[in-house]
Amino acid sequence: MSLFKDKVLLITGGTGSFGNTVLNSFLETDIKEIRVFSRDEKKQDEMRHEYQAKFPKFSDKLRFYIGDVRDIQSLRNTMHDVNYVFHAAALKQVPSCEFFPIEAVKTNILGTENVLNAAIEAGVQSVICLSTDKAAYPVNAMGTSKAMMEKVIVAKSRTVSEEKTKINCTRYGNVLCSRGSVVPLWIEQIREGKPITITSPDMTRFVMSLPEAVDLVMFAFENGQTGDILVQKAPACTIETLAKATTEIFSPGHEIRTIGIRHGEKMYETLLTNEECANAIDMGEFYRVPSDKRELNYDKYFNDGDIKRNVLTEFNSNNTRLMTVEEVKEKLLSLGYIQDMLSTWR
Repeated sequence: MSLFKDKVLLITGGTGSFGNTVLNSFLETDIKEIRVFSRDEKKQDEMRHEYQAKFPKFSDKLRFYIGDVRDIQSLRNTMHDVNYVFHAAALKQVPSCEFFPIEAVKTNILGTENVLNAAIEAGVQSVICLSTDKAAYPVNAMGTSKAMMEKVIVAKSRTVSEEKTKINCTRYGNVLCSRGSVVPLWIEQIREGKPITITSPDMTRFVMSLPEAVDLVMFAFENGQTGDILVQKAPACTIETLAKATTEIFSPGHEIRTIGIRHGEKMYETLLTNEECANAIDMGEFYRVPSDKRELNYDKYFNDGDIKRNVLTEFNSNNTRLMTVEEVKEKLLSLGYIQDMLSTWR
C-alpha cells in the first residue's frame, strides 16, 4: 500500500458496498486519511460507529462529508488536499432508472462531470470512476446513463494533462452480495419461507466479489493511462446456477420460481464491445481500452488513415467461462456476507 502512504483518498458514494470494502482494506494501512462522501446521513452515522468499534486505533483517519455529486459546491468543499478519488456514487438499480431516467442523468452523467471538474480544480492526482457492464451496448436507462458517463470521462481526460490529473474508468459486472443485489434478496425470501424468484433461468451475468472490484480499481490506479477504460476478465453463470448455489447453501431443495424479465433487462451482458476490441489491449487478467487520441478534425484521415485492427472479439457473459453450481457455491462461501448469514442462520 506504499502508493497510499500519507495520502488522502476520497470515495464518492462511500457508504455503499464498495466504500465499505475499501475501508476494510485500507484503514489499517499507512494511508493518511479516507473521506467518505455521500448524501445519506443515516448510513454515515452507522459507518462512523461501526468503524470506531472495528478499528479503534485507526478510525481517526476516517472523515465523513455530507453532500451530493449533483451539487459541485459540496464536492469542492471536500476536495481540498485530496490526492486520489474513487468515484462510486451512482444510481444503479435498473428498474428504478427506467421509471426515473432523468434522475439517472443527473447523478450518473452530470454528477460525474461535477466530480471530475472539482477534482481537476483541486489538483487531484488521480480519479478512478466506476462503471458497469450495462454501459456496453446499453438497452436500459441505467446502462445508457453509465455509457454517457464513460464518454464524459474519456472526453474530460483530453482536457487535462496526465501529469496534473489522471482520469481512468473501470467497468465490471455483477458484484455478489453488494447492496441491492439479488443474493441478499433470495436469502431473505428463504428465511421467510417464500420461493426464491428469478427472472429467466438462461439469463447470464458476470460474477465477481467486492474485493475483486477493489482489485480492478487498484489495477487501473497502478496501470491505467489517462482516458483508459479497464475491464476485468470475469467468469459468468446463469441465473439458475446462481439460484441453485444459493439454495444449496441455505435451504437445499428450496423452491425456485421464474417470474419473467424485469424492465430494461438483457439476457446477457457485455464487458468489451466488438468496436472496443479494435484497439483493446489484452493484459492477462484484464483488458485495457485506450481512449481515441485522434483530433476532431477528420480531414487529415482522408489521406492518412489506419486500417489495422486487433483480433480480439466481443467479451460477454455468454462467451466467457460459465461457472458450475459447485464453483458458484465455493465463491459464495468465500464471501464475508455469506459467512455472516450462515453464522446466524436458523
